[in-house]
Amino acid sequence: MKKLLVYLKDYKKECIFAPLFKLLEASFELIVPLVVAALIDHGIKGSDRPYIYRMGGVLILLAVIGLTCSITAQYFAAKAAVGFSTKLRHALFAHIESLSFSEMDTVGTSTLITRMTSDINQVQSGVNLVLRLFLRSPFIVFGAMVMAFTVDVKSALIFVAAIPLLSLVVFSIMYFSIPMYKKVQSALDLVLLHTRENLEGVRVIRAFNKEKEEEEEFTRGNEFLTRMQMVVGRLSALMNPLTYVIVNAAIIAIIQTGAVQVNTGVLTQGEVIALYNYMSQILVELIKLANLIISVNKAVACGNRIGEVFDLKPSVTGCKNPKASADTNDTAVSFSHVSMAYAGSGEEALTDIDFTAKKGEIIGIIGGTGSGKSSVVNLIPRFYDVSAGTVSVNGQDVRDYDLMDLRDNIGVVMQKAVLFHGSIRENLKWGNPDADDEKIWQAVDAAQAKDVVKGKDGQLDYEIEQGGRNLSGGQKQRLTIARALVKDPEILILDDSASALDFATDAKLRAALLKLRGKKTIFIVSQRTSSIQFADKIIVMEDGTAAGIGTHEKLLESCEVYREIYESQFKKEGARA
Repeated sequence: MKKLLVYLKDYKKECIFAPLFKLLEASFELIVPLVVAALIDHGIKGSDRPYIYRMGGVLILLAVIGLTCSITAQYFAAKAAVGFSTKLRHALFAHIESLSFSEMDTVGTSTLITRMTSDINQVQSGVNLVLRLFLRSPFIVFGAMVMAFTVDVKSALIFVAAIPLLSLVVFSIMYFSIPMYKKVQSALDLVLLHTRENLEGVRVIRAFNKEKEEEEEFTRGNEFLTRMQMVVGRLSALMNPLTYVIVNAAIIAIIQTGAVQVNTGVLTQGEVIALYNYMSQILVELIKLANLIISVNKAVACGNRIGEVFDLKPSVTGCKNPKASADTNDTAVSFSHVSMAYAGSGEEALTDIDFTAKKGEIIGIIGGTGSGKSSVVNLIPRFYDVSAGTVSVNGQDVRDYDLMDLRDNIGVVMQKAVLFHGSIRENLKWGNPDADDEKIWQAVDAAQAKDVVKGKDGQLDYEIEQGGRNLSGGQKQRLTIARALVKDPEILILDDSASALDFATDAKLRAALLKLRGKKTIFIVSQRTSSIQFADKIIVMEDGTAAGIGTHEKLLESCEVYREIYESQFKKEGARA
């Protein structure tokens, strides 16, 4: 949590003025019982109306001044808290964007969303309350005790006995509740994860009639969260009744002691009322302080969770002193005995991958599910780092590049087609903001998406919903391919990005890609041999290793894995026909 306070440095003035004005308000509030005591002892007891009016006017003036100070303090506290949370949210988002795929895989999307939203809101509320009450409440508590000593030392000793007991209750509950709030937020993460999975997979759930089972699983997670909240809620709820018992016992003692001293003439009635008011002020402020501590507990727990994200260091970072690309030969990409393992995995995902892709070549990568096809191409733009060996682009190790420079020359179309809310034009210009409509239409045509765009009202201005909900899977895939082509990269990676296309459209796309041979180095990951058999070089993946590397014809002769894939897709279909 302490690490996050750096985002308050631009609000030093507000952090000083907010508690300062609250202390001013508290100072005037401590004067009120003395004014009331004087009003009773001199005005009411002596039936002195002018004096009553004067003291009444003083009370009104103190109220106005206190209200003004309170509003001013609230303004500064709110400004600091909102500004702090805004800067924190920006910093957290920027840090998340800097994380590599490894960290994103480890942490998970749902918990990051919770920390970006719920946790930051809780920290913002905690900062606001601390600036307004953290100094004010203790100041009132100890100030009231000091003022009580000015009225009567014997009665004030009751304050001295009550305040340590109250402090013990407050801080004991705080000590036990802070760890629990962290567990509550973790349970909330799990509920949000389950909710997100259900919302994204609602069609699959209904197709398999799994609504009942998912409801039961959600109920179990939600009930666990509820139980955790009830446990910490019960513990926090002890604070108010315990403080009430202690303070009310002290009030009874004050009234009893004061009554005896009034009878003996040691105290006046007004002074007893003043002592009662000071004890009441202590009660009110301790209740505020108790609620503040509960909120601070939540804020600290949430702040620590946010701090955990900041503590994640990206495993893939740009080179501090990037070298200029040599670019002296015709090699575009080279893998030299590359191995790679995912974070937390005991086994290697890739083992001893070794091949070279010449500039302008088309490289096909094929293999079964989980064979490591995507892992290979993800190493080229350095989404992950190798654990052994070297991946080079234009003759230079990718780890010697500035990440922005490296990825500027690479266009990637992921397995999962992702589009963002906005027009088709805005989505296609992601990689090249300066692209004109002519270039966009050329890319759309090459990606076989012209019918998709022209069939929409507004064409390039057609509004895509979040995640491309208003498009089919094949339409999204074609538009993501067009987006990569608009970028006009030197290296184009198509990671099983035509899986939703029919065979006719896929064939037209292949023909368009063939026209790019010699102009771009293209990597095509596919499970269809028809999609990659025209490639200059085909890499056959099996269990993270290269089972074969060569042309279509060569692999049919020498690679049993490739031959089995090919025959399963062609010869059996021919036999059925």
